Amino acid sequence: MKTLIHNATIINEGIQFQGSVLIEGEFIKRIFKEEVVPESLLKQATVIDGSGKLLIPGVIDDQVHFREPGLTHKGEIATESRAALAGGVTSYMEMPNTKPQATTQVELEKKYARAAEVSAVNYSFFMGATNDNLDEVLKTDPSRVCGIKIFMGSSTGNMLVDDEETLSEIFRQAPTLVATHCEDEEIIRQNTEIYRQKYGEIVPISRHPRIRSAEACYKSSSKAVALARKYDTRLHVLHISTAREMELFDAGPVKDKKVTAEVCVHHLWFEEKDYIDYGTRIKWNPAVKSAGDRAALWEALLADKIDVIATDHAPHTLDEKSHSYFQAPSGGPLVQHSLTAMLEFVRQGKLTTEKLVEKMCHAPADLFRIDRRGYIREGYYADLVLVNPNKKWTVCPENIFYKCGWSPFEGTEFSHQVSKTFVNGQLAYDRGQIKAEVRGKRLEFLV
Repeated sequence: MKTLIHNATIINEGIQFQGSVLIEGEFIKRIFKEEVVPESLLKQATVIDGSGKLLIPGVIDDQVHFREPGLTHKGEIATESRAALAGGVTSYMEMPNTKPQATTQVELEKKYARAAEVSAVNYSFFMGATNDNLDEVLKTDPSRVCGIKIFMGSSTGNMLVDDEETLSEIFRQAPTLVATHCEDEEIIRQNTEIYRQKYGEIVPISRHPRIRSAEACYKSSSKAVALARKYDTRLHVLHISTAREMELFDAGPVKDKKVTAEVCVHHLWFEEKDYIDYGTRIKWNPAVKSAGDRAALWEALLADKIDVIATDHAPHTLDEKSHSYFQAPSGGPLVQHSLTAMLEFVRQGKLTTEKLVEKMCHAPADLFRIDRRGYIREGYYADLVLVNPNKKWTVCPENIFYKCGWSPFEGTEFSHQVSKTFVNGQLAYDRGQIKAEVRGKRLEFLV
């Protein structure tokens, strides 16, 4: 099959130009840059008119929680991958804190098998570390698994890794990239006790960034970076949220770094004052912090100290989120709206479309060394997104694909809308409709 996306504004590798992209099978066969497409090809191919639209590589989200197995009342690989598809996300990397946890190679491969059956987009799953599964962690195949996840802060079940010897051995021997959640558990416990004594069990949500404080983030992040530099480990620090942490990272192209950082959409969009309006719906770990912290994240992102924009998509039901501070879980659904939310910042002039594509498409592919994805290049997989830059729409329950059925962006009007999403050359999402038969592929990595 041949498909031609014709006369689109292509945004790729720091430039934009008017052109066309020929898809043949799973791959990009040819890119026409400001040149006439032969009439014979126009007759042979299925032609999709890209006039007035932006064509970008599929977004790669390096941090999601799709809740399967064991927590499927919140989300499933099938439902959340379809939400990703509707948002222009064509590849994701999912976290190990499910039930059971992906802390053995057997449980990890079960998740891959399930994704092969139901995932609408491409996928990889992190191997989870604990204090006592080092042997399993070291069996991880770097060509077929995106990385090793370490919770260096409180997490589900027994996945807090706080044994110094275990941490050192993972960093010393890791066969692939190590990704960390960095918040210091001791500081969080101390802060929790302070606010419990003051408020009892009804702690205001506005205290969340004081309990899960900037100090807790910095202490843990600096420890992870020190270990990585000691053992020359590939380290990716997830969901950075504070100004102070920026001193830990260097500016420059992601290909030149061994220590990298990610920022999430919610830490760029929300700030501390938003707890008044949103309450526990914007309770995340790490917490949304001050306006000054958010400004520092933006500065670091634009200066290439922060390498990747992701979501930490973590759905909970509205009923779960409606509980009081200590009972309401942290996390929220974001993967359907990450691209359009960031394009809103483009409209506002806070960043360019080229920089957005770099941080959401190119950089994740480079950082994780993903095979032939993240770029619009001949010979690469045809993971592509066609965006209408002049289509206003408002997030509401009727257009939300998450199984949990809600979004922190409900009521928000966006100026850009995902029109079509291609996965491995197949038109998988088309103006609100998902092609149920389309399946993604397991991501592969260059070693």
